[in-house]
Amino acid sequence: MSTAAAPVRSLRAGTVLADLLPASRTRDIALVLGGAALTGLAAQLSVPVPGSPVPVSGQTFAALLVGTVLGARRGFLALALYAVAGMAGVPWFAQASSGYGMPSFGYVLGMLLASTVVGALASRGADRSVLRTAGAMVLGSAIIYAVGVPYLALATGMTFGQAVAAGLTPFLIGDALKAALAMGVLPTAWKFLGRKG
Repeated sequence: MSTAAAPVRSLRAGTVLADLLPASRTRDIALVLGGAALTGLAAQLSVPVPGSPVPVSGQTFAALLVGTVLGARRGFLALALYAVAGMAGVPWFAQASSGYGMPSFGYVLGMLLASTVVGALASRGADRSVLRTAGAMVLGSAIIYAVGVPYLALATGMTFGQAVAAGLTPFLIGDALKAALAMGVLPTAWKFLGRKG
């Protein structure tokens, strides 16, 4: 068995990647602000989906990454800041939109919850192996859809089946690619940090 990962295993329970930075209130504030900004920037990587009011964007991947790297509390605060600022008029939701009247706002609320859940899972080591990272990303995506799809149906008057066809089905391949990216990046980051530790 390799000793390269020993420093990572010896970290206290509940440690996420962000906890490897020197602890301070300034660090936590910067991480929350950075997590919100990263999500807002990633949301601008947006492509309209024909027949759907919901675009493909990078914000779901960013939200899950923020939660996983920052942990449940800071992930929640970062996504709460993202949501509140966007509702207040900052144009950093997908396609430079803002407000809460858009049909896709339920996905933003789902990202807030998903970020918190994957952050809690990461504090239990869910981001340290490929399979556990995959499970956390799939669960996070499912939470986003569990909130976003019903909201889409209510906001547009679609039936639930129509909302699934417009707000879930077109995104499954992209979500699989995002999960694969996370499966490579997060465990690799822990292995690299274990070697440096």
